[in-house]
Amino acid sequence: MNIIRKRAYARAALVGNPSDGYGGRTLSLVVRNFSAEVVLYEWDTVEIMLTEEDRARFRSVHDLALDVSLHGYYGGIRLIKATVKRFVDYCRTAGVRLHDQNFTIRYHTNIPRQVGLAGSSAIITATLRCLMEFYAVEVPLVIQPSLVLSVERDELRVAAGLQDRVAQTYEGLVYMDFGAEHERQLHKLRYYQYEPLDPALLPPLYLAYHHGFSEPTEVFHNDAQERFRRGDADVVNGMRRVADLAASARQALLDGDVGALSRLVDENFDVRRSIFNLPDWQVKMVDAARACGASANFAGSGGAIIGTYPNEATLAALRPALEAVGSRVIKPAV
Repeated sequence: MNIIRKRAYARAALVGNPSDGYGGRTLSLVVRNFSAEVVLYEWDTVEIMLTEEDRARFRSVHDLALDVSLHGYYGGIRLIKATVKRFVDYCRTAGVRLHDQNFTIRYHTNIPRQVGLAGSSAIITATLRCLMEFYAVEVPLVIQPSLVLSVERDELRVAAGLQDRVAQTYEGLVYMDFGAEHERQLHKLRYYQYEPLDPALLPPLYLAYHHGFSEPTEVFHNDAQERFRRGDADVVNGMRRVADLAASARQALLDGDVGALSRLVDENFDVRRSIFNLPDWQVKMVDAARACGASANFAGSGGAIIGTYPNEATLAALRPALEAVGSRVIKPAV
């Protein structure tokens, strides 16, 4: 039996987030400490297997309510179903004929849920890779992120941008420019300018994520997009500013200017804080990290932060300081 296994890794935005959904620029990286793995093999029927992540049994109604509060209503099954459906749609558009063999598919993920590390798009990306191999279909690399995004936007109506999917498709460290002048289209999917960079350019980084609270990404993005559509000057100007910060961060990396990069990471969060009403528990993570001498910015929509640190003594100080506000610190493997 041919068993196909594919992984996709967590994503952390360093600078530029969340301008990817607004024609901006971002600098992002994958975090190989966490991944989603999808396994697919030939079967008599198409079957999606339930896993421990798709909880349907609870100790009490209070346990159910807590699970929904922390993780929302949706598990990975809907992501896989939507990915299969969009893959079939894509193949029809591209004029690709699929064979008639069926399969069983299942997933497992250890990406912390709903803290802004792109766990959902990791499941979709890994599923897409399995389907591509099973059906021997080559989706051009440059539009794979757009196909993944279409699963969430078009099928599941989740507000999101391309950044996570680009990082997870290309892996490593990627600079992205979503300006209208870079827009291209292939098989009815839009794509932009993506530049892989050498992860060796990165200074020492830490990643911290909260292990008690979480917030679905759409809570942030739905409000931000509505304000942007209304022409809210704070949001429009803020997105333009963080996009410029990403371009400057790219140059700082190429120049080896760690001090400049650290300041840009900090400013990105400061711009975000000036625009949006952020939950206190998320702000406390950033304040705690900065008090230790590290830079800090949200790694995604909230619940995880990333930043630079000058020396090992700072990293040692970060661990208890962030643990005190309910967060775990790791060194991301890029």
